[in-house]
Amino acid sequence: MDENQVYLVQSDTTVGFLSNDDKKLSDIKKRSSAQKILQVIDSFSTLKLHTRVPNKYKKLVRNTNKTTFIYPTKESFRVVPENLHHNQFVSKFKKMYSTSANETTKEFDFEYAYSQADVIVFEDNNFYEANSSKIFKISKCKIHKIR
Repeated sequence: MDENQVYLVQSDTTVGFLSNDDKKLSDIKKRSSAQKILQVIDSFSTLKLHTRVPNKYKKLVRNTNKTTFIYPTKESFRVVPENLHHNQFVSKFKKMYSTSANETTKEFDFEYAYSQADVIVFEDNNFYEANSSKIFKISKCKIHKIR
């Protein structure tokens, strides 16, 4: 498996594109490459390699599901729970950029998503749309809900 390919997968939240090439994902979404893309990771030990969680929020980060946190470094990460199928895929790479499988501001269209992906990853229960992750921006002393 090539980490720079674009994978169409059923993520823990919704149908998404995964890749380690964030520019390629921005092009597919037809949005500015200056806009940051969240990263999904396989475990909290991997998270510790990429950012530092402020002490005040460590318990919150560990105990929240389907939630993305933007850290003081301006990078955003969501840890995929180990008990989900999606984690098995992400763990092959440890960390990948992730975005919903649609053009910016448009609804999910399977034909569009299928045409943009290099690899389609099918699971037992086909693709389905679900709610996006919640997003919180945290700093050393405060937290702000983005979505």
